[in-house]
Amino acid sequence: MGEKNVAVAGATGAVGTEMLKVLEQRNFPVKNIKMLASKRSVGKKLTFRGEDIPVEELSDDSFSGIDIALFSAGASRSKEFASSAVEAGAVVVDNSSAFRLNDDVPLVVPEINAERVKDHRGIIANPNCSTIIAVVVVYPLHKAAQIKRMVVSTYQAVSGTGAAAMAELDQQSRAYFANEPIQKEVYPHQIAFNLLPHIGDFEENGYTSEEMKMRNEGRKIMEDDSIEVSCTTIRVPVFRAHSEAINLELAKDLSPDQARQVLADAPGVKVVDDPENNVYPMPLDATGQDDVLAGRIRRDDSVEHGLDLWVSGDQLLKGAALNAVQIAELLL
Repeated sequence: MGEKNVAVAGATGAVGTEMLKVLEQRNFPVKNIKMLASKRSVGKKLTFRGEDIPVEELSDDSFSGIDIALFSAGASRSKEFASSAVEAGAVVVDNSSAFRLNDDVPLVVPEINAERVKDHRGIIANPNCSTIIAVVVVYPLHKAAQIKRMVVSTYQAVSGTGAAAMAELDQQSRAYFANEPIQKEVYPHQIAFNLLPHIGDFEENGYTSEEMKMRNEGRKIMEDDSIEVSCTTIRVPVFRAHSEAINLELAKDLSPDQARQVLADAPGVKVVDDPENNVYPMPLDATGQDDVLAGRIRRDDSVEHGLDLWVSGDQLLKGAALNAVQIAELLL
C-alpha cells in the first residue's frame, strides 16, 4: 500500500477536523498532509500524528502533488476548487451537495456500492449525512425483501450545521437557565429546548432540499428509482448524532426477527434492540461510534409487509468524515 499525499479542504471545520482524526485512527497511509481553509484561518495550526501543521489558504494552486483531496468546505467552495484539484492530478472525495446527483460522479457508501468508485472521473461524492445513516440500514433490508415505499422522519443534531451551531445550542441553553435573552444567529428560531421542522431551503413541492436529498440520493445509491420516499427532516437540540424513524413497505414479508438477523450480518450496522430492558438506539450512544445503531424493529400492521425501525448514527463520523475516508481507502 503506497503512501499518499493528502489535502483536507475545510480542515478547520467540524467535519474537516473529524477527517483528520479518522485518517489518524485508521492509519491511512499519509505521506504528507496539507491543511486548507479560508483566508481567515491561515496561520492556525492543526495537529496530525503529533505534528503541528499550519493551515494554508484554499486556492486553485493548492493541489500540486496531491493524490487525494478530501473536501469538507461546502458546496460553493467545492464547485470553485474541485476542478483545480482534479486538473492537478488529485482524486476529490467531496462531502458537499455540489456533485452528488451528477450522472458522471459516483455517489458512494462503501458498505453498499463500493464498486462504483472505479467509475470516477476525478470526483467521488459523499452522500448527505441523514441519507448515509438511513441507507446503511435499509439497503440490506431492501436486498432481502425489496422496499416499495419508505417514510422517514429525521431528528438531526446541530452538528449537521457545524461548529457554530453546536456553540449556539450551548450558549442558548446556558442563557435559558440563567434567565438571560436568547441570541439567535445560526438558526431562524431558538434551537435550545425546541424543534425546527426546517432543514435546507423550502422547494415548490413543500419539501425542503434536505428532504429531497433522502429520496434522490437514496435512489441513486441503492440503484432503484422505483422506491417511493417521503421524508420530514427535523433539527433537534442534540449536540451530535442523528436519529431517524423509518417506516418501510416491503414487497414481501420480513418478520422483525428476520430483519434483526439481516441487520446483524450487515456491515456498518449494530443491532441495539431490547426495548423490554430499555435498550434501543440513542444519539448519546451513537456518538463516537463508527456503526449505525438500529432498533425498535417491529411490524407495521397498517400495511401488508410493513416494518418500523429507529436508527441513530454519528453525523460527523459515518454521516460525513468516516464515509469519506472509507472512500479514500477504496482508492488505495
